[in-house]
Amino acid sequence: MNFNFDIIGVWILVLMTLSILSYLYGDNPFYKVAEHIFVGVSAGYVFALTWWDQVWPNLFGRLFPSYVNAGFEFDFLYIIPLVLGIFMLCRLIPSLSWLARISIGYIVGMAAGLKIYVFMNSNILKQIQNSGIDFSNNGWEIFNHLLILFGVISALIYFFFSKEHKGTIGKISKVGIYFLMIKFGASFGFAVMGRISLLIGRFEELIKYSYKDFNYATPVIMFFIIVCLGCWSFISHESQENIKE
Repeated sequence: MNFNFDIIGVWILVLMTLSILSYLYGDNPFYKVAEHIFVGVSAGYVFALTWWDQVWPNLFGRLFPSYVNAGFEFDFLYIIPLVLGIFMLCRLIPSLSWLARISIGYIVGMAAGLKIYVFMNSNILKQIQNSGIDFSNNGWEIFNHLLILFGVISALIYFFFSKEHKGTIGKISKVGIYFLMIKFGASFGFAVMGRISLLIGRFEELIKYSYKDFNYATPVIMFFIIVCLGCWSFISHESQENIKE
């Protein structure tokens, strides 16, 4: 068997993939270990990426331009985000945790103010614009626009609770339910299709790593996990029986 760093990486990849898939058997030690590794590595990677790509050049690059050399000039105003960041870390100190509320309040207020324009533009104004009818198009496109407009109005009427849904309003709101169900079904189907494509990709890699070039990583690790899960299940069952007795 010819082991190198690439082969070791493949074996670790297969082990993590099969450990996550072992959750189909139930919550077990392999899944827990893989889950904790995934969360820890993801948190560490995001922290390092945020620090070196955002905080270090954009904050310290303006406070200490001669040291960081990020291409910015000194700006005294950036002492404010530095202080707010320190206040956020005070959350770890119980006696000073109240200082973190200042930073959180600032972040929430700024995010709400910055996002309201994006929300108004993309979720309201664009929706109104796309619901309009362009009569210069051909008949099929005009029909599509009319169908979209009717779907938007009927869905909005479904959420209109100031009047009881009876008569014409009740019928239109029922049509709105169908439009909403079609939308939710299409969105769910699209999400499932994306997840299935990822699952197929993982299975293709597992099949690829089953051959001699990778020292039969998939079947060996799969056999190892199955044996370990069988022993773990037997020991757990015996422990539960002893507790009952």
